[in-house]
Amino acid sequence: MKYLSKVVAAALFGVVLAGCTGAPMKSAHYDSNQYTVVGHSEASATGLLLFGIIPIRQNSRFVRAQDAAIKAKGGDAMINTQVQENWFWAWALTGYTTTISGDVVKLKTAQ
Repeated sequence: MKYLSKVVAAALFGVVLAGCTGAPMKSAHYDSNQYTVVGHSEASATGLLLFGIIPIRQNSRFVRAQDAAIKAKGGDAMINTQVQENWFWAWALTGYTTTISGDVVKLKTAQ
């Protein structure tokens, strides 16, 4: 029984630790001869924190917003990126909305 409680505690710790990781938002640096500016774009993504401890689409919201902004203009990447964050609170959850804006670029292919 003592062994089982240690296994359960280790598994719970692993689940909690895994829930605290997120994907980094990539923002590469390009020389102006490597791309063509397609236009300005903006997109938002929301994540929730249920009961202050359970993340729901929380850790991926930066990447989701950036990907949506790039896709909206049909580009490959984003430059001059700006990040804005707003939050809201309800009885059992807190929501975080991230808005990413910037210039979407189409990368030139190497010849």
